[in-house]
Amino acid sequence: MKKQILSLAVVALLAFAVQSCEKKEPKPAEDELTLGNKVDSLTTDIEEVKDSAVIKTEKAAQEVKDATKQAAEDVKDATKKGAEKVEAAAKAAKDGTVKTAKDVDEALKK
Repeated sequence: MKKQILSLAVVALLAFAVQSCEKKEPKPAEDELTLGNKVDSLTTDIEEVKDSAVIKTEKAAQEVKDATKQAAEDVKDATKKGAEKVEAAAKAAKDGTVKTAKDVDEALKK
């Protein structure tokens, strides 16, 4: 009977030792366990992504606006330069025509 009690005591002691040596995983914090907190976290993440997207869209829209304004100014400048060249060519043609008319007039007088 002593052997049985002694064996039972050794087995209990070994079981206790094995149990205390088991790897214990850390328990997640209580606030991480609730579904409401997970939903709140996801909602916050979605809001941050949405805000980031809005900011990026606004920046892109401003860049498009600036590029359009610059293109309009470039077209205006090019049109003005073209008009000046056409005006200069018309003046040169007029001056050439007047000179030619004078030359013809003088030639006819001779």
